[in-house]
Amino acid sequence: MRQSGTSALPHRHLVSNHTIARTPLNDYGSLEQTIRGIRQHRPLDLSAERWLRAHPGGAFGDWRRHAHRCLLEGLHYDPGPLDLRAETLDCCQQDGFSLERVAFNTTPWNRLEGFFLLPDEPARPLPGLVVFHAWGGPMLFGRERIVDTGRDHPLLAAHRATYYSGRYLAQVFARRGYAVIVIDAHHFGARAPRGLEGIPDEYDPFELTVDEYETLDARVREQLYLGVRQLNWAGTTWMGLNYWDDSRCVDYLVSRCEVDGNRIGCTGLSGGGWRTNILAALDRRIRASVSVGWMTTGDCQQAYNVSGAIGTFCLLPGVWDRLDVPDLTVMSAPNASMVVSGQQDDLFPPEGQQEAARQIQSGFEWAGCPARFCDYNPPKPHCYDAETQDRALAWFDRHLKNG
Repeated sequence: MRQSGTSALPHRHLVSNHTIARTPLNDYGSLEQTIRGIRQHRPLDLSAERWLRAHPGGAFGDWRRHAHRCLLEGLHYDPGPLDLRAETLDCCQQDGFSLERVAFNTTPWNRLEGFFLLPDEPARPLPGLVVFHAWGGPMLFGRERIVDTGRDHPLLAAHRATYYSGRYLAQVFARRGYAVIVIDAHHFGARAPRGLEGIPDEYDPFELTVDEYETLDARVREQLYLGVRQLNWAGTTWMGLNYWDDSRCVDYLVSRCEVDGNRIGCTGLSGGGWRTNILAALDRRIRASVSVGWMTTGDCQQAYNVSGAIGTFCLLPGVWDRLDVPDLTVMSAPNASMVVSGQQDDLFPPEGQQEAARQIQSGFEWAGCPARFCDYNPPKPHCYDAETQDRALAWFDRHLKNG
C-alpha cells in the first residue's frame, strides 16, 4: 500500500496532471503562469508511453536508441576515450576485504582518487559494483560517508545513523562478495572548492570542530550554483561530469582482473540514486541497479518540490521537455532495475512515486522483461537502511551472482 497525504493542493500552487495530496513545498508566486505554460507545452515526445502511442507497434529498441541519444547529447560533455593509467596508491586489510586507495584518469584533464574494496572471497572473478554517496549531508566528505577510513567525525556518524542504519554502505556489499569502487562526486569531499570566497587552500575536514565544519560547509554550498554557471559557460553540465566520471568507474572495474566485466551493477541513495538512474540508462555494462530515494515524475515534482530535490546535478535543458524521469529506468531494460521509494520521503510526492513505478513497469513489459523491474515502496523516510540494504543484496545476488 502507498501512503497518501492529508492536505489538498492549494490553488496558488502549480498543478500537475496528477493530484498532489501533500501541501507542496514550492510557491511560484508571479512565475506561476510562465511555469504552467511551459509545462503544458512540453512535447515529451520521447517519453516511452507517448512515443509508443505515436508509433503503434514500435520496437522498444528503436525508442531506446532515440532516448539514449537525447540524454547523452543533453549532457553536453564527451571527453572521449583515454588511458585510465590506473594505479594503487596504498592498501590496508579490513574485516573481510582489502581497501585500496586508487587513482585513475576520468578525462584528459581530471585524475581522481577513489576507494576500491576487494573481498577476500577466493572464488574469482567477482561481480563488481559502483556505489555512490548521497547528495545531502556533510559536503566536505564524499566517499568517506560510505567507506571506513579509520577516521570519523560527529557529522559523519550522525549521517550514517540517519540514512544507513549506522553502516558504511560500500562495505556492506564488499563483505558479501562484491568488488566495489567509490569516488567523490564533483563538488564533494576532496573535490570540494578550495581557495576562493573564504575557503582555505588546504583543510582536513576530520580535524574541524562541528562549528568550524558547518561554517566551511556553508561556504562550499554557496558555490554550488556558481559552479553551474561556470560549467554551463564552458559548454557542459554538472550531470555530464558526473556521468563520465561514473562510467570511468565501470572502466576501472573492467580493468581489474579480479572483476567479471559481465557482472557489474550500481547503487546509491538520493543524489546517488539519481546517478544510478543515469548510469544504468546510458551504460549497457550495468547489468543490475538499485536506485534508492530518487524517483518521481517531472510534473509531480514540478508541482510539489523543486527547490528541495532538484539539485545542480539534475539540470539538463533540452532533455526534460522530451524525456520524463521514469524513462531513465525504462532505458535500462532489459537489465535488472530495482527502485526504492519511501512512502514517508518528504522530498518526493507519493503520487509521483506511484505514477513513475507504473510507467516503468509498463516500459519493462514493452521490453519483454517485466520480472526484471522491482518497485519497493516501504513506509519509510529518505534512507538506505539495513533492511533496504538486505533487499538490494538479494537483488544483486539474483542478477549478478545467480542470474
